[in-house]
Amino acid sequence: MMIWLFLGVLFFFLFIGVPVAIAMLVAAIAMMLSIGIFDTQTVAEYLIKGANNFSLMAIPFFILTGEIMNAGGVSKRIVEFATSLVGHIRGGLGYVTIIAGVIFAGLSGSAVADTAALGAILIPMMIAQGYNKNNSTGLVAAVGIIGTVIPPSIPMILFGVIGGVSITKLFMGGIIPGLLMALGLMIAWYFVAKRADAKTLPKASWAQRGRAFIRAFWALLLPLIIIVGLRGGVFTPTEAGVIAAVYALLISFVYREIKIKKLPEVFVETAKTTGVVMFLASTAIVSAYAITVGQVPRELGDFLQGITTNPTLLLLIIMFFLLVVGCVMDLTPAILIFTPVLLPVVEAVGIDPIYFGILMVINLSIGLITPPIGTVLYVGCGISKISIIDITKGIWPFLLVHFIVLIALVLFPEIITVPLGWFTE
Repeated sequence: MMIWLFLGVLFFFLFIGVPVAIAMLVAAIAMMLSIGIFDTQTVAEYLIKGANNFSLMAIPFFILTGEIMNAGGVSKRIVEFATSLVGHIRGGLGYVTIIAGVIFAGLSGSAVADTAALGAILIPMMIAQGYNKNNSTGLVAAVGIIGTVIPPSIPMILFGVIGGVSITKLFMGGIIPGLLMALGLMIAWYFVAKRADAKTLPKASWAQRGRAFIRAFWALLLPLIIIVGLRGGVFTPTEAGVIAAVYALLISFVYREIKIKKLPEVFVETAKTTGVVMFLASTAIVSAYAITVGQVPRELGDFLQGITTNPTLLLLIIMFFLLVVGCVMDLTPAILIFTPVLLPVVEAVGIDPIYFGILMVINLSIGLITPPIGTVLYVGCGISKISIIDITKGIWPFLLVHFIVLIALVLFPEIITVPLGWFTE
């Protein structure tokens, strides 16, 4: 099968330390050579085509939004507001982390950015209050991946572009699963916190809560603007990214917590991240072309349907495969590589591509908090100064919750498809 040639070349070059984008390009060229269609002009054409996509323009703007939010002190205001609500109850700082994480998810669309922003503020607070360092860091990491599920989501933009499906519908479909992930984490944290000998914060008065809400109001308004605007057809996902970035910049100046001299650094960091993502997207389009011409989806579909024709069982097999992939490959390249391979397979058995896209993003997001490659785990380790083994010990209850939510979404697709109809009709 051609897929083994593609994956064999890809993982060989990844194993010897070649950057992901270059490895993808080499694997695609190897496939094209094997079937006798290699042409440098074709490769160059698809590389340019990969970056020349209007929908992809949303990515740098949402990345910029997250950078501005972090630099402009918005993170602190959101945490202060969540703390005023639930900081006084047993395990309160854990619930603060989850609530703040859901709000953050509606701002940046990046698990790494959300984890870094939340962790820098909340992990030291939780440790100071007597919470276990491993559990605290694990919770922040587990909350961070909700940022890739609740809109705006950068991975969903990539899936929508590569798969040719509606990014707005993907955004709307991620709301309920993201909230379910947060609810599951709250339940898991309840049992973890029961065993913790930790202090609680003083209960905030309603006046203090009101002041905290006012201080965070403009930041809290942004996710609502994005969701309502997309749902109402006021703007596209790309236009939403522009609005989010400009809005974030304006409120950062209103809060007077960002300096003009800080902006060049913000723009440079955004450009670095954007450059990596866009180059990956370009090479992914070349790979998608080679995969399609090489009839990889048809071969894979025949193989999987030889095992079962039951859509649910087939989806469970694919989910297990993606969980393994997520353990050894980062989220962005995994979406770019496997979307053109798997999407035709699931469509052939009648599975909705929007539904599959949401499951795929959730699944590969879980890979961000599973060793040995989990990017978000290493962000948490860097903040807490603990080892990967320690954070793995602390995160397992929350990792289990995400697995349960994923399986529930596979077995009961109505959890996604029914609310999706409410949001998009």
